[in-house]
Amino acid sequence: MAQVRQFLSRRRWVLLGVAGALAACVGVGAVRLGRNAPPVPTAVVTRGEFADYVKVRGEVKARRSVTLVAPLVRGGMGDPQILKLAKTGTAVKKGDVAVEFDAAKLKQTLAQRRSELKQADAEIEQTRAQGRLTEEQALTDLAKARYDVERARLEASKQEILSKIEGEKNKLVLANAEQHLREVEQKLRSDRAQGAAEVAGKQQKRDKARFDVQVAEQDIAGLTLRAPVDGMATVLPNYRAGGWFREGSPPFKEGDRAWLGAGIVELPDLSTLRVNGRIEEADRGRLKVGQPATARIDAVPDREFSARVVEISPLAKVDFSAWPFPRNFDLAVQLEQTDPRVRPGMSATVRVVVDRLPDCVLAPSEATFQKLGRTVAYALLGAKFEERVIEVARRNETQVAVARGLRPGERVALRDPTGERQ
Repeated sequence: MAQVRQFLSRRRWVLLGVAGALAACVGVGAVRLGRNAPPVPTAVVTRGEFADYVKVRGEVKARRSVTLVAPLVRGGMGDPQILKLAKTGTAVKKGDVAVEFDAAKLKQTLAQRRSELKQADAEIEQTRAQGRLTEEQALTDLAKARYDVERARLEASKQEILSKIEGEKNKLVLANAEQHLREVEQKLRSDRAQGAAEVAGKQQKRDKARFDVQVAEQDIAGLTLRAPVDGMATVLPNYRAGGWFREGSPPFKEGDRAWLGAGIVELPDLSTLRVNGRIEEADRGRLKVGQPATARIDAVPDREFSARVVEISPLAKVDFSAWPFPRNFDLAVQLEQTDPRVRPGMSATVRVVVDRLPDCVLAPSEATFQKLGRTVAYALLGAKFEERVIEVARRNETQVAVARGLRPGERVALRDPTGERQ
């Protein structure tokens, strides 16, 4: 009995020793395996829908907008100077002042024009008064001449009782009186015509002065640009400050001078925002109106906007910004969502979905490598990466649809674990 107990005790110690040795071996192996695992980032191969898309860079613009431009200022004032200007992003209501130009010189001109108008009115009244005086004197002379004629006729009627010489003398007096009457009547008509002409000339001068006042008033009113609709102000670039053919011209600011017709502030309809871009000839045949798209605004990185292709130009245009000059097409993508942070002029990236493949094995594009003319991927097996030759069915910028060589659930290297570059 004692021998049996001794045997069991010895066997227990042997088993414990074997178990400890195995545990030590497993720990050492795990440490070695951990040390042998290469530090390469990986991603999981998935199964799902593959979306093929065309990527387009563009600028946010509003299909409908109102642009406030610098007005025509007459009178040799030159280019008007901006006195007040709404800031970009400011919400303005219909009737609010968006741009105000310096009108000090025009106000001086208006005061002078009004003074000239008053002077012209005074000259008209003076001319009319002088005409009335002249007419009154002429009427007095006319009355006297008529009296002289009547008296001469009375004297001439005494011819039968007077001598022949006295009778002839009275006839001459009558003839002279009648001639004088005709001269006085003619002078009265002439004075009236001359007075009317002088008044008409003064009235023309007054009308010109009044027109000059109206022009000055209109010019002063035109130097204040009010918003015709509600909108969000966007100050436009001053091309004179940056050069007509240079990008990055600074926006207008208070103190700048604006030439005739220069766009100062734009009031876009934010419900009509779209992204305008250009696509290459190779992508033109893959796109059509109505295709869905997604847009990311550089200035709004935390949101993705759904969109839709609404316009594609039928004719190609030469792009002079690159060499050799490529030919591409204008593309317009309508944003289907709005955000108060989005403004015209912001840069955006649009992805237009041109094809979808269901139930595909998907892997990141950076998990594929070119080796000796073949496309390979590195699948993680335990602590090592296994090189696999794969067949890529479709590829976009971020994903590949794998037809052969990988299975869903496997992890693949996102960087070549061998360190080779081919």
